Amino acid sequence: MNYIIGAFKPPCDVFITFSDERSRQQVAMKKDNGKTVMVPAFQSLETIAGEVSIAPVPGKRVEHQGIKIELLGQIELYHERGHFYDFTSLVRELEVTGEIYERKTYPFEFSTVEMPYESYNGTNVRLRYILKVTIGRPYTGGIVECRDFCVRNYSLLPTINNSIKMEVGIEDCLHIEFEYSKSKYHLKDVIVGKIYFLLVRIKIKNMELEIRRRESTGSGPSTYIETETLAKFELMDGAPVRGESIPVRLFLTPYELTPTYRNINNKFNVKYYLNLVLVDEEDRRYFKQQEITMYRLQETPQSS
Repeated sequence: MNYIIGAFKPPCDVFITFSDERSRQQVAMKKDNGKTVMVPAFQSLETIAGEVSIAPVPGKRVEHQGIKIELLGQIELYHERGHFYDFTSLVRELEVTGEIYERKTYPFEFSTVEMPYESYNGTNVRLRYILKVTIGRPYTGGIVECRDFCVRNYSLLPTINNSIKMEVGIEDCLHIEFEYSKSKYHLKDVIVGKIYFLLVRIKIKNMELEIRRRESTGSGPSTYIETETLAKFELMDGAPVRGESIPVRLFLTPYELTPTYRNINNKFNVKYYLNLVLVDEEDRRYFKQQEITMYRLQETPQSS
């Protein structure tokens, strides 16, 4: 049996390395098997370069019909598992038909690659970037090796960032106003605001602020929507009185947030909401939800 298994092993090992791998920032990425690996992070319009090494098994030669490397940006919808939508596809031919008897290394370079979307691994969708090496072989299937990398794109501070002011109430029972200092937040920002109680005729037991992420994929009748509560922050424990105000100060750093994604390649959206929840003494819950925009802010190095 061992001989049969060995017969299907590829006759060579393929290694893909980035030229600046040791100095480049590494970020965590979850693989299909659930394990987390560290991969290099790039930005759009960067040059992606490195080497492909092919090492034949000792005593074997690799006969091939050409070797190529592709840079692919792909979207995978999990309800269409195994089907990928390529929104970026670049190819470099590394070698024409030939044979490899010993370890051989091929340099590659993709200059100023446009990578408009960030990497994303959600509940129903994944957006990823890979380098894919294919060794074409006669009579048998080709040898394929892939290497993931991550794309993170940064934004400048928005020139317009209006505050959020809203009212919520139940006629003759409850009237509150809430205000957040802005509507757009970077991933390490702080949500600052205030809640004012103008009328309180029901017994409020507690109040909390939630951060919710809503992921939608597909369109029409085949739309899939998943809402996930990422954070719960207790604002108040006990009954408020008329005229009282409650401060809001919620740090975003501890939570696994991404930028807001709007209509990515007509395949999916990711939006964020602040959800204010009030619970009365009979455990009835009252909600008020407001969409916010998340973005990734370029970190500036601190001067010494």
